[in-house]
Amino acid sequence: MEKRSRMVKDESTGLKRSEDYEAKPDADRFGNAQGNQHDLAVDGAFKGQTVAVLQFYVDSSFDFSLPKQALAEKGFSTFRWINTAPTPEELEKGLEKSSQLWIIADSTQHLTPAHLDVIKKFYNAGHGLYIWGDNEPYYTDANVVAEALFGTGMHGNLMGDHTVGMLAAKGGSGIIANHLLSTGLENIYEGITIATIDPSYSSAGLQPLIYGSAGNLVAAYYDRDGKRAILDGGFTRLYMKWDTAGTPRYVKNAASWLVNAERFGDAVLNPELKKPSGLTPVASVPSIATGTAPATTASPEPTVCITRSSMENPFLSRRMGIMLLCLLAGLGVLMYLPRRFR
Repeated sequence: MEKRSRMVKDESTGLKRSEDYEAKPDADRFGNAQGNQHDLAVDGAFKGQTVAVLQFYVDSSFDFSLPKQALAEKGFSTFRWINTAPTPEELEKGLEKSSQLWIIADSTQHLTPAHLDVIKKFYNAGHGLYIWGDNEPYYTDANVVAEALFGTGMHGNLMGDHTVGMLAAKGGSGIIANHLLSTGLENIYEGITIATIDPSYSSAGLQPLIYGSAGNLVAAYYDRDGKRAILDGGFTRLYMKWDTAGTPRYVKNAASWLVNAERFGDAVLNPELKKPSGLTPVASVPSIATGTAPATTASPEPTVCITRSSMENPFLSRRMGIMLLCLLAGLGVLMYLPRRFR
């Protein structure tokens, strides 16, 4: 919902007055709210933060340019290791400068136990983790990491290629409502061919996020003890039919959620969006939107220093001038009257 205003007639006075109300925002052709102001975070909120990406699945059409462009709107830069894994030492060094790690698996295992130790350390420190797989067998390292951290994984090969709405009932399809990850979404594309999250996800502390058109669980999330992760069986939507329902917004929401601003606070927020000391901004811009966030950052009003002398001197000079004129006029009258009555 977004705030709007309208003119209404006051029945008691017959006069028109302005009334505030809430309404659904204008929708795009897929039924989702139009405009970046309906994303989870305002544009530029995480300027200076980096999303590290281990992209093992490589395709001529999958150069990560579309997610990269979307993430840049929120201020994120991206750093990728492509096709092969770096050494554990290189991975650890790269993660020191990153707010979260995204792993895009393929059919081959690239990660060693030493890599897993680095990833566990990074994750246990509260940094976000997005684990992407897809239809069998393109979830090898996704399962290696998910099994190590949560004792679960993904399996199978289902044809998706549908848009699903909000989850209305247990056993149905769609994205869960009333969660930060689904901010601004009513419909989302599930991906082309997708894997299914194993039933053991619930005992691992994961929660359902997206159910596919076949009723299978495509994505689940973890949010406990200050740690956040997403396990997803549909990485094809990162580059196939990108402009179909909701994918750009979902990607931005996911990164904004995984940065874990609730835990790290000012350390991950763009300092340019913070309230300047001693000044009152025209509009207060939250980094994580609550309700309707403004679309742009308003600049603070300039501070105008008004001194006592600059306020009063002009006034005093005018008053003194008037008093002097009145005094002169009075003297003139006094001088004129005796002559009149001689």
